[in-house]
Amino acid sequence: MSSENDQNKDRDDDVSQAGLSERRTQLNRKLEEQRAVEEKAARKSESNSSGYAQAMKLSSEFIAGVLVGAGIGWVADQWLGTAPFGLIIFLLLGFAAGVLNVLRSAGVVEQPQVGIRRDKDGSQ
Repeated sequence: MSSENDQNKDRDDDVSQAGLSERRTQLNRKLEEQRAVEEKAARKSESNSSGYAQAMKLSSEFIAGVLVGAGIGWVADQWLGTAPFGLIIFLLLGFAAGVLNVLRSAGVVEQPQVGIRRDKDGSQ
């Protein structure tokens, strides 16, 4: 009788081990799926914040150019007594400088290389 009980016990252990293995495999699969979802969400939020930071940088560079141009124009008008002409001219120059800064930051226009002069054939 005891040998029969031992065989039943071994079968039960085998069944419980198989069940545990199957559940562990399912759990590992679910964990991998969850990790993939979390990584995707992290990449998405990272790209969103990166885009927001880029937009803030570009807009602040543009606004700074316009404000500096307007400030210089106003000071020039006060100093020279040329009512709105200095403000208008320097406001337009500030606008152009702001647009150029935005284009440089976005990578559309190449940065000026100070101290490097290239000939027509491309040599230095």
